[in-house]
Amino acid sequence: MPFRSAGSAKLSHDAVHHPLFARYYARISVAADTRMGIGAVRDRLLTGLSGRVIEIGAGNGLNFAHYPSAVSEVVAIEPERMLRQLAVEAALRSEVPVDVVPGAAEALPVKSEAFDGAVLSLVLCSVRDVPRALGEVRRVLRPGGTVWFFEHGKGGGPVMTSVQRGLDRTVWPRLNGGCHLARDPIAALREAGFELGPYRRLFIPEKGPRLPTSYCVLGSARRPPVRE
Repeated sequence: MPFRSAGSAKLSHDAVHHPLFARYYARISVAADTRMGIGAVRDRLLTGLSGRVIEIGAGNGLNFAHYPSAVSEVVAIEPERMLRQLAVEAALRSEVPVDVVPGAAEALPVKSEAFDGAVLSLVLCSVRDVPRALGEVRRVLRPGGTVWFFEHGKGGGPVMTSVQRGLDRTVWPRLNGGCHLARDPIAALREAGFELGPYRRLFIPEKGPRLPTSYCVLGSARRPPVRE
């Protein structure tokens, strides 16, 4: 399998640096795949992808094992140093070619209109500038290209939304690598000019008490084709 990793590329500084959170996330994310059903959601998220794909905020590379064989290459962007190294290790085990690249969602280090698909998986909660990041996703997708997304955000009615916003204003982002609970990924995609495809709302975990992180959405959106 051909593999080219830019994970060791030299940068003047890391775009994101959360070493304590990275260690914590690397542990809980693996457990969440099995105990909270996120692994099954990754399968549903990535089914149907083909061609050249960019994944924004690849974390420790847990999506890599779920990419279908119709994907010719994945360029995986990850700004956090420790998570990026774990993603490089996961890429070596992947059945599709994965190139792990340092970079931030707001300034993707790739050419315009270079990808057939883009994957957003639990990442819009933590980017610093959502409109700018989605503008970059639109830039690097070819006209008619598809965004495949699995995100958490606001939900649960006025009381839960108030709790989410209160946590966002205080301790949550500081303790969780810049994560925000009350963002609205569907509205953000629409405002960025994407055409929403089928999507569904789901709870993580599916059963049990509803947590501020439980309100998720899974689906796709398209960069509009060029109209003559």
